[in-house]
Amino acid sequence: MLDANLRAQLKAYLERVKLPFEITASLDDSAAAQEMHGLLQDIISLTDKITLKTDGTDSRKPSFTLNRLGEAARIRFAAIPMGHEFTSLVLALLQVGGHPPKIEAELVEQIRNLDGDFRFETYMSLTCHNCPDVVQALNLMAVLNPRVHSVVIDGGLYQKEVAERQIMAVPMVFLNGELFGQGRMDVEAIVAKLDIGAAARDAVKLNAKYAYDVLIVGGGPAGAAAAVYAARKGIRTGVLAERFGGQTLDTLGIENFISVLETDGPKFALALEQHAKQYGVEILNLQRAEKLIPASEKNGLISIELANGATLKSKTVILSTGARWREVNVPGEKEYRNKGVAYCPHCDGPLFKGKRVAVIGGGNSGVEAAIDLAGIVGHVTLIEFGDQLRADAVLVSKLKSLPNVVVHTQAQTTEITGVDGKVNGLRYVDRASGDSKHVALEGVFVQIGLVPNSEWLKGTLELSRHGEIVVDARGQTSLPGVFAAGDVTTVPFKQIIIATGDGAKAALGAFDHLIRASAPVALAA
Repeated sequence: MLDANLRAQLKAYLERVKLPFEITASLDDSAAAQEMHGLLQDIISLTDKITLKTDGTDSRKPSFTLNRLGEAARIRFAAIPMGHEFTSLVLALLQVGGHPPKIEAELVEQIRNLDGDFRFETYMSLTCHNCPDVVQALNLMAVLNPRVHSVVIDGGLYQKEVAERQIMAVPMVFLNGELFGQGRMDVEAIVAKLDIGAAARDAVKLNAKYAYDVLIVGGGPAGAAAAVYAARKGIRTGVLAERFGGQTLDTLGIENFISVLETDGPKFALALEQHAKQYGVEILNLQRAEKLIPASEKNGLISIELANGATLKSKTVILSTGARWREVNVPGEKEYRNKGVAYCPHCDGPLFKGKRVAVIGGGNSGVEAAIDLAGIVGHVTLIEFGDQLRADAVLVSKLKSLPNVVVHTQAQTTEITGVDGKVNGLRYVDRASGDSKHVALEGVFVQIGLVPNSEWLKGTLELSRHGEIVVDARGQTSLPGVFAAGDVTTVPFKQIIIATGDGAKAALGAFDHLIRASAPVALAA
């Protein structure tokens, strides 16, 4: 099952297992069960700390559980966890085997003190790069708290179950049978959602913090770069972020960041965070800014009010809140989101295996999505508003070579249609003829660019007609002491490498502002 390289890596990891434990498999006569059995046999052959039993009676077959000796099983994989989920399997093996988790002690205690019985079911796909964070978080919680159970289900392996529960996007998490959440979540976010009093406790702690020299709002590439450059100046630096890493967390492959030949978004985001922490930057994650109050004449401090009621103060602020996927804003889009309407082809594509889907958008992201999906789904219809595709020529050439792709240019999407709670088609107007046409399909992937996360700043500082923060060559906004960087600004070409450069520039601009603001004024003779 495992090649020689993976076996060697796994053997090295399993040397860290301290406590003996069991794997119990529930198998049937399927090819998937044979594959799972082969994987489990490979695992136990690499260590004497793990034993394998094949007398499991779970209704999901094939599947397997991990449990310490003398304890009930709290982690189940109804999946053959390879691909992106191989790391999830390795971490589960290590943590059930007593290897300590790499999270803050305060968070460990918070998990152990959760009050209630929590049975999580996570539907994922092996090609989803957002799913491992959720799987790993819930498995870790199950290791730490005996009242937490985590079941990981591969939607591609259990397609009947996926159809019955109308799951059309992953990761999708159910708690005690009810929908808990969809999309990327880390352990902090999940615990915060379960721990009702956490927000109030956070607000008290945040209100007690001293003013920063530089407070950065947004933790993507621009915010991380700004943090590193600011902290290297020896000034008090904080980063306030809804999720550190920003949009890179939703990016599968990064191949154009100079000096880094190839990486993936989550790995890149982790490196950003580690670099910032290396310089002592204080990261305040899972916090949403709701209001910016300009510096007062009394103390010269800028205030940022948060969703949890706390207020942070700083001598300067750098806004790097980034952007999010732009919506088509047609009837049916919101109604059928996660019921056929999706924004991540890598995550959700496998759920549409053999089915008909549409991609809206003819730029690089849209054409790349169509190419990727063509290898999974039955048929792809690409809808482009303009009179030609805007993607790079090499991508367009590849797209046109695919037999199961149809392209409609000069096509304006007017409605996403559905029946019985899920998508059944897309309606568009042929802009050349004026005719309205309907395409029957099961999924729609929206790939039409980005919209800046700046709504909370309207009326506070100058925004462009597109909602971008207007900045000068130094990253200065229309408010003294407030700078901005990255995709939320008017700077053209929304790229990771440009955002990091902008973040560094804004930090240097903020530092220059601090120097000049604190310099003594020469008295006239």
